Amino acid sequence: MSARLLVCTRTTGYRHDSIPAAVAAVRTLGGFEVEASEDPAAFEAPLERYAAVVFLSTSGEILTPAGRERLAAYVESGGGFVGVHAAACTEYEWPYYGELLGARFDRHPAHQPGKAVVEDRDHPATRHLPAVWDFTDEWYDFRTNPRGTVRVLARADESSYDGGGMGEDHPLVWCREQGAGRVFYTALGHAAEAYEDPDFRAHLLGGIRWAARLD
Repeated sequence: MSARLLVCTRTTGYRHDSIPAAVAAVRTLGGFEVEASEDPAAFEAPLERYAAVVFLSTSGEILTPAGRERLAAYVESGGGFVGVHAAACTEYEWPYYGELLGARFDRHPAHQPGKAVVEDRDHPATRHLPAVWDFTDEWYDFRTNPRGTVRVLARADESSYDGGGMGEDHPLVWCREQGAGRVFYTALGHAAEAYEDPDFRAHLLGGIRWAARLD
């Protein structure tokens, strides 16, 4: 039986044009049974049937109070949570979510080519990547540096693009544990083209499988 994912793409702020391509990619990544939803009521029902919940370029306040309670209880009791790109622009008014994800979005420069330095290749999301990964994205800056509270898997090399604002230590991809649950976040995935890139698809698949305890 395939692992079931709940993929949330609800936005109440900026909406990425890449969302349809991103959902289509997740459906074809690894044999998952994918339920994609923008209905907050999806989080008011029990979540235990899902191997992982994925916030895929969500933005703004997207959950009801009951949904927040359900999601927190799900992760704390062992559920998997995956945040992709604008998931860091989500639920600013819910303090727990900032702790869960590890950091919140601050700003980004123009969409442009750059380099990600892979710090930790002992993880399913990064083990296939080169030591320096050439990619094109928005290179998110965060309000705080999550290092010390997360396991950093890759960081941005700000010397490789224009407009970075965090300096030499700029985490970009990380994972962590929350209660009995697992959390994976990648800041990459702005454009639809990313979801056609074999390295990015393997990166995303590895993160989902790790969070869902399938790898």
